[in-house]
Amino acid sequence: MTAAAAPEPSPREIAAGARATYTVFAALGLAGATWASRLPQIRARMDLDPVTLGLLLLMIAVGGVVVLPLAGTVVTRFGPRRTVNAVAVLVGVSLGAVALGYALWTPLVGAGLFLLGTATGFWDVAVTVHAAAVERRIGRSVMPRFFAAFSLGTVAGACLGALMTAWRVPVGPHIGGVAVGIALATPVAARNFLPDSVSRTAGPTRIKAPRRPAPWRDPRTPAIGLVALAFAAAEGAGSNWISLTVIDRHHTTAAVGTLAYAAFLAAVTLGRWLGPLIVDRLGRPGALRAAAAAAAIGVALFALGPAPAGPAGLVLWGTGAALGFPVALSAGADDPDRAAHRVGVITSIGYCGFAGGPPLIGFLADETALAPALLVVAVLMLGAATLAGAARPAPPVPHSPARTAHAVTPTPSASPGEHHAQQPACDRDQ
Repeated sequence: MTAAAAPEPSPREIAAGARATYTVFAALGLAGATWASRLPQIRARMDLDPVTLGLLLLMIAVGGVVVLPLAGTVVTRFGPRRTVNAVAVLVGVSLGAVALGYALWTPLVGAGLFLLGTATGFWDVAVTVHAAAVERRIGRSVMPRFFAAFSLGTVAGACLGALMTAWRVPVGPHIGGVAVGIALATPVAARNFLPDSVSRTAGPTRIKAPRRPAPWRDPRTPAIGLVALAFAAAEGAGSNWISLTVIDRHHTTAAVGTLAYAAFLAAVTLGRWLGPLIVDRLGRPGALRAAAAAAAIGVALFALGPAPAGPAGLVLWGTGAALGFPVALSAGADDPDRAAHRVGVITSIGYCGFAGGPPLIGFLADETALAPALLVVAVLMLGAATLAGAARPAPPVPHSPARTAHAVTPTPSASPGEHHAQQPACDRDQ
C-alpha cells in the first residue's frame, strides 16, 4: 500500500541540506573542544586531583544521559531544525556559564558542563536524524563524513585553544567568545535543513510495513547502543585524558599537551572522512571490528610504549575510535519512521560511555597512574568487536512487500544494474 509522501527535495536542496548538516556538526564539535582545550588551566585553577576531575567530567555526560530518553520524542514532535535552533542557544549559554565560573565562581563550571551535556544530548539526536534523511537521499554511506565535520570542529577548537594558551589569552574570554559565535551562527546554517516532513520519509516511494517492536524491546537496538557506548568511551577517554597524560608522563608544557589532543582529534577526523570507503568495502560489522582493533592497539602503544611510539598510538587510537558512533547511529536510523526514537535509544546508551569512561579512568588513575588506566579502552574495544554484527541492516519484516523503508526508488527507465547501484551502500553489508 502506497502512502502519501512529502514532496521530494530537489538535488540542489539535498546538497544545501548536506552542507548545513556539515556546518551544524562542526559547530557541535567546536563547542565541546573549546572548553576541553583549556582543561589543563581549569584543573590547575581548581586544584583538581584525578578523581575530582573525573567527577567534573561526569557532569557533562550525566546532563546528556538525563535528557536523551526524551530526545527522540522531542525531535519527532518539533523536527530537527527547530530543535537545533533552540539547543544552539542553550549550548552558548552553557559555555558562557563555564567561562563565568572559571573567572568568578568555580561551582558554576560544573553547572555549565551539566547544561552543556543536556543541550548536546538533544543536538546529537536532532542533527543525526537529519543527517540520516540526507544520507538516504544521497544513496550511499556518508554518515561518517558528517561526523568528520564534527571532528573537524573539534580540531579547530583544540588548535584555537592551543593558540589561546600560547598567547596567554584568559580562559573566560576565549570560551565566552566561542559561545556567542555558536549561538548566533548555528540557526543561520540550519535554515537549509530539509523540511521536517522529508526527514521522516525514506524516499520518493513509501510502502507501509508491518509494525516492528519498540526500540528498547528490539534486541538489535540495545546491542548497537552498546557498540556506541564502547566507542564513545574510547573517543571520550582520548578527548579528556590525552593532554593530561602527555603532560604528566612526559613532563611537557600545557601547550604541548593541547597539541597532542589536537593530533588525536585530527586522526579522528581522518578516520571519519575515510570511513565511507571502509564501510563500503567491509560492511558495517567488518568496519567496526577493524576500527576496534586499531583503537585497542593504539591506546596500548600510547599508554605503555616508549615516547617515539606515542604519535603512532595516537593516530591508531583516533582513527579506530572514529567510526563507531557514526556507524552505530547510521544503523539505528535505517527505519525513518522510528529513526528519532531508535537514535535516541542508541545515543542514550552510547552516552553512558561518555558518562562512565572518564570517571572510571580517573578512579583507576588514582590507584595506579593515568597511562595504565587508559587500557580500559582496549577492553571495551574487545567487547564492541563481539557485538559488531548487530549493525547489519535489519532483515525484511515477514510479509513486507519490499525493503523500501530505506531504499531509493529507481526511475522508470533504470535498468536492474542501475537499480542496484542506487541502493544505499549500507544496505549491501554482509
